[in-house]
Amino acid sequence: MLILFCISSSCKTRAQADAPSLLYTVSVPQSVNHTFHVSLQTGGLSQDTLSFKMPKWTPGYYQLLNFGNAVENMEAKDSHGGILSIKKSNDNTWTISGIKKKIFNLSYDIKAEKQFVAQSYVDSTHAYLVPAGIFLYADGYLQIPTRIKMELNKRWKIATGLQIADRNVNEFIVSDFDNLYDCPILMGDLEELPSFHVHGIEHRFIGYKIGTFDRQQFMKNLKGVVEASVAIMGDIPYKIYTFIGIGPGRGGIEHLNNTTFAFSGNDLHSPETMNRMMNFLAHEYFHHYNVKRIRPLELGPFDYDRGSKTNLLWVSEGLSVYYEYLVVKRAGIADEQTLYSDFEKNINATENNPGRFFQSLAQASYQTWSDGPFGTQGDAGKSISYYDKGPVVGLLLDFAIRHATQNNKSLDDVMRYLYWQYYKKMSRGFTDAEFEQTCETVAGISLASFFEYVYTTKELDYDTYLGYAGLKIESKANEDLSKGKKFKIQRLEKMDALQAAILKSWLGQ
Repeated sequence: MLILFCISSSCKTRAQADAPSLLYTVSVPQSVNHTFHVSLQTGGLSQDTLSFKMPKWTPGYYQLLNFGNAVENMEAKDSHGGILSIKKSNDNTWTISGIKKKIFNLSYDIKAEKQFVAQSYVDSTHAYLVPAGIFLYADGYLQIPTRIKMELNKRWKIATGLQIADRNVNEFIVSDFDNLYDCPILMGDLEELPSFHVHGIEHRFIGYKIGTFDRQQFMKNLKGVVEASVAIMGDIPYKIYTFIGIGPGRGGIEHLNNTTFAFSGNDLHSPETMNRMMNFLAHEYFHHYNVKRIRPLELGPFDYDRGSKTNLLWVSEGLSVYYEYLVVKRAGIADEQTLYSDFEKNINATENNPGRFFQSLAQASYQTWSDGPFGTQGDAGKSISYYDKGPVVGLLLDFAIRHATQNNKSLDDVMRYLYWQYYKKMSRGFTDAEFEQTCETVAGISLASFFEYVYTTKELDYDTYLGYAGLKIESKANEDLSKGKKFKIQRLEKMDALQAAILKSWLGQ
């Protein structure tokens, strides 16, 4: 019997004039060849020609993946079996003519043979669907409801964020394509761990080949991560949340009511490996606030052809790294020294990268489409990673705010303001200027000189900002001189009352 693990969607349905009805059916007739078959039944259009497009990327992974290249064997037929003309306009667009007032069927295959969280994969034992690489959208009709039907191995279980339309025939419904592309689907011989509740909201963990580990301790830690994150915002914006472990692969991607990530628990047998995994999951979970709801203005509505470029990925990604460390510490999973060690990795990566003299944080954010998410695909030695410098700047910014407000405010207040003002009240993202203005409003001072660390290559002043919290940074040469210096965070031998108070509250003590 097919068991469904599903999460309800809270999105509003929007009608559009002359909108077609859309029913996608997905099957796996050639799993051994890593191939999905997709059939789209639609019609009711007043126009005679319509273009169907496949996104070139999926939100959450800021690289062009050119999903259209995996499309094979496309054909279109009318309700009588007649062949309809299809013209491939470019690498991700197919135009169909002769469809006015007709019901027709469009079918195609998707090659899916790479195990990666941003790409679809299928074999005889399981399947992972990244919707942006599976479902074509009708150009001009992104904002219409869509139904998805899965015709799969009946022994398989399903984990997804899609809303169930008909459990008996494995059919789902979604309000628009932005939300469809936000709901990956994992199928196979899945295992679900006992769920937990936070403020009455259920949180699940479901995965494929999750391995051998202390499941009870793992879920206790995961609950602590969720509780510490929710405590920052004071709100849970979903009805149910699911952590979906896709098994072998790489990476993790955030979504509104779930996250998908490569996972194996076989290595979770030491505090160090457990800490790394909790950091990873805390990062992906915190993203449901920071980037899915607290978002730069450019990240929604999305440009599925060219990518949505922004200067603020250092906020979306870098500050999520910052908060993954703090959340795990506040959850009681990491100790003080582990927290310092986490930040030291980013400081060492930043300070030993000559790219810091050539590229700013804002530039790294905007140019990630060419330089790669870790700044490794650009000119050698001339790019940086916002995953490294972003959390370091977040650390200094937090201490700057705490110092300016006599420890009455922090970066937490900035994140809360962005959430409640821009997402909850205004239902939109924020601009670069609005982010800086929010930080200044919370701090009560101008932060123009501080934001030079974001928009220029100005060297970071660790002594001043770490000093606000009674900390300092020490450096010495690495044993391997080619790796540059090794940086360590230490407490000052003497602190005044404000420094001690800032450090104590920052550590969650």
